[in-house]
Amino acid sequence: MFLIVGLGNPGKEYKYTRHNIGFRIVDFFVQQNALPDFKESKKHKCLISEGIIEKERVIIIKPQTFMNLSGKSVKSIIDFYKIDPLKELIVIGDDADVSIGQIKVQKGKSSAGHKGVQSIINELGTKEFTRLRIGIDSEEESFQTIKEHHGLEGLVLKDFTEEEESILSDVFTIACQEINTTINNQNP
Repeated sequence: MFLIVGLGNPGKEYKYTRHNIGFRIVDFFVQQNALPDFKESKKHKCLISEGIIEKERVIIIKPQTFMNLSGKSVKSIIDFYKIDPLKELIVIGDDADVSIGQIKVQKGKSSAGHKGVQSIINELGTKEFTRLRIGIDSEEESFQTIKEHHGLEGLVLKDFTEEEESILSDVFTIACQEINTTINNQNP
């Protein structure tokens, strides 16, 4: 079994922000794998889809707790389904230290200041899980100015530009390949 978590904020106003790239990737993953549409789980405070990929049961969630409390939803699901974070958890989120178009797959690393990831680490009591860090940093001067004057919060809540959106379809495809590779490598 695998738990795949896309990080983001609920609400239409956040749908296309940089911080919601995790939500968008799991939406794409569900669609690409013809999995059921997301359904609301009030008990676990998330949207959830479940299915089978490569003979492996997968649970895909989008926490609805807002980013900084994502760990509450993740912990609830992990406890309910008895998931081993070390082997069966994949967390997908934005990373402002990585350029747009880049993806880093890591395990056992700190949150690097990402409050959603830190919430998960705090709730689970471990950082030993797989992360897909999706680059959202922009070289555009206007975004560098936002970052300088408003910090990361100013950047992560901005929408992607049209040019950046054109890059994202490749990012979504590569992220889905990385998820499948992680699942396959865990279960040779």
